[in-house]
Amino acid sequence: MALLERGALRGWGRRLARLGAGLGLALTLSACAAVYQPMGPVVAEPRLTGAALVAGDGFELPLRIWQPADGTAKAAIVALHGFNDYSNAFDGAGKYLAENGIAVYAYDQRGFGKTKERGIWPGTDTLVSDLKAAVQVVRAAHPGAPVYLMGESMGGAVVLATLTDRDAPKVEGAVLVAPAVWGRETMGFFPRTALWLAYNLVPGMTMTAPRELKIQPSDNIEMLRALGRDPLVIKGTRVDAINGLTDLMDRALASCGKLQVPSMVLYGANEQVLPPRPVMRAIKTFEDSGRHVVAVYPKGYHMLLRDLEGKTVLADIASWIHHPGTPLASGADRGPRALVAAK
Repeated sequence: MALLERGALRGWGRRLARLGAGLGLALTLSACAAVYQPMGPVVAEPRLTGAALVAGDGFELPLRIWQPADGTAKAAIVALHGFNDYSNAFDGAGKYLAENGIAVYAYDQRGFGKTKERGIWPGTDTLVSDLKAAVQVVRAAHPGAPVYLMGESMGGAVVLATLTDRDAPKVEGAVLVAPAVWGRETMGFFPRTALWLAYNLVPGMTMTAPRELKIQPSDNIEMLRALGRDPLVIKGTRVDAINGLTDLMDRALASCGKLQVPSMVLYGANEQVLPPRPVMRAIKTFEDSGRHVVAVYPKGYHMLLRDLEGKTVLADIASWIHHPGTPLASGADRGPRALVAAK
């Protein structure tokens, strides 16, 4: 999550522009080719091992599982981490939810964490296929129990793309935590053009977030420092991966109005990673549908589950799963659009 959660997308435009200013340099680097790692041919049914989700093509996705102490789960969640992060993102959330009778399964998505080819973008369709496989095996592991999806930031975008895809998996609900819906349609001309230029000239170049960018993804400073020290959190991102992420966010943005599965859509009033325009658009779209619970937390940031008041958010999630239709105890579901607009 490191780059996206530090607002890298909002600063990459400046850095890409400085790159593009040197035409000679751009032409010199233009031989670099874009690289992806799409899913291979399906050779078997997806399955769970003790430490991994094995996808249909045999690719292993390292897995973390949090189970209720009594071994009886009233519900199960498949959780997807954000950009450049990995399954450890749900350590606190997994423990809390397991204590409340909910099993949590979080895996490292392709290109992240301990997977092979770290840093190489797999493509939206591959991320969607992996999530479908995860739902299949988790539902088999918990027959009769409701299954939910939970996605943070980029993970939320993957959930949106999956649940509005053809042959979408059957789930009882979804939790979208600051879903990344900053598609090209809501980007300004400058960053959109800069990304196009960089992708076509230097797709293999690795970039980092500008140091001068003053964006706070969470008020939990110790957690942010730990992310900076964690070797499994990607610190530099290839341009073709940034382009792939933007393709995913394009699809997620277009999916907001198509989502039929009852969902929780959660944002922090202090959101600084995603610009206000796409956030407001998403909130309005989800609210207007009448099918979803939309909540904005007054003290929340982008990384809601790991903020200092993350347990307030987790309590709302557990309550929504166990008691759907009941107003959230935090009151974050009252007047969310006005709260974000005021910021």
